[in-house]
Amino acid sequence: MDAQRSLRRQISCNGIGLHSGNKVNLTLKPAPADFGIRFRRTDLGDHEVPATVHNLAGIQLATGLALNSVSVETVEHLLAALVSVGIDNVIVELNSPEVPIMDGSAAPFIYLIHEAGVKRLAAPRKYLKIVRPIALSRGDKRIALYPSDHFKVTYSISYDHPLLRHQSRTLRITEESFVEELAPARTFTFLKDVEMLRQNGLALGGSLDNAIVLGETGVLNNALRFEDEFVRHKMLDAIGDLALVGYPVIGHLVAHRAGHALHTEFAAKILEETNAWRLVESSEADAAPLPLSARVKGAVPRLAN
Repeated sequence: MDAQRSLRRQISCNGIGLHSGNKVNLTLKPAPADFGIRFRRTDLGDHEVPATVHNLAGIQLATGLALNSVSVETVEHLLAALVSVGIDNVIVELNSPEVPIMDGSAAPFIYLIHEAGVKRLAAPRKYLKIVRPIALSRGDKRIALYPSDHFKVTYSISYDHPLLRHQSRTLRITEESFVEELAPARTFTFLKDVEMLRQNGLALGGSLDNAIVLGETGVLNNALRFEDEFVRHKMLDAIGDLALVGYPVIGHLVAHRAGHALHTEFAAKILEETNAWRLVESSEADAAPLPLSARVKGAVPRLAN
């Protein structure tokens, strides 16, 4: 049986919100089988927002959720880390509306999960297995899911920028491949857009410590972690957004210039297309957990006391 998983113990860290600039304390807590991933706002009387497409809200350069006027924002990097390590059930406590950006990647969240440990629960995991293609396009932006025996992502990006024209990558997603190949990839922006973002109340917590910034002549950060770090981060974002369907997916995700708005619209469409998938209780893609000593590139988060 492919068992559901949670954490062995709770763990906390501190950070800042990328868009809000607010200081945030984040705590990951174990949860029982069939609980799912839920965000809990401790500053608002412990109100919870389940991480599902039914609670989508405020998709603007990041993925946000809301329920009964309680919101959480910038959830995609944490969700990508949780589902790729196989965590089905967890409570994510926040004392602010936004998940901390950490170093702009999912690597610090992988570190937290490994430090907390993974616990197998006495309940089977259900997978959403694609049996017929599902596709969605908006102009030159496209995304689709095709039948496959495992979860695989193909992503391509294209920008009108001399340093970032076209990048494409395909990767079979397992815990090991995510940790090594995608988790360290950081979010990115263009220097020419930074002032506009801040005038609109966005990227207030952004810096060279938590985002790649592209100027006209080069990357303002010291170095990239991967030559194609940009498309790798888009793959990371897509995995986090697709987590909102509520089940691990068995299928081949193919996207071109998609972004959060199309990712999340597509996640909702998947659940509507009930003849295109079925729920199963086993997957050959269910990789064995990495040892807790697994190497994670990227900044180590500051653990809270």
